[in-house]
Amino acid sequence: MAKHNDTSPEGRSVRLLRVGEQVRHILSQILAREEVHDETLSASNISVTEVRMSPDLRHATVFVKPLLGADEEAVIKALRTNTAFLQREVASRISMKYAAKLKFLPDQSFDEAKHIDELLSDPKVAQDLDNADR
Repeated sequence: MAKHNDTSPEGRSVRLLRVGEQVRHILSQILAREEVHDETLSASNISVTEVRMSPDLRHATVFVKPLLGADEEAVIKALRTNTAFLQREVASRISMKYAAKLKFLPDQSFDEAKHIDELLSDPKVAQDLDNADR
């Protein structure tokens, strides 16, 4: 039987992307409904921006960003403290052979985008961009 190797442009398989999106959706629901009994998590609006699954689906790296970046370190610490509960909840809501181990990291992509915007709005760079259009 031939093995299908459907991959995305980033090199990750469609299956990994699909499972990662399911885990992201479940974690977003859990956090939005305040199912975790933690004061820090209840007081913060948290966006789960991306979940990257390992090729064997046993590990999930979860990128999160609190609203307006407020208390990011405290939120990450609270998520790491409640990792066991969140892993159980994800495992019970997704039918997979193994329960994925969750690893929470702050999402730096917004900060990187802001930095790029600041660089592009610099007058010296804007001048060079205007000259390149001519």
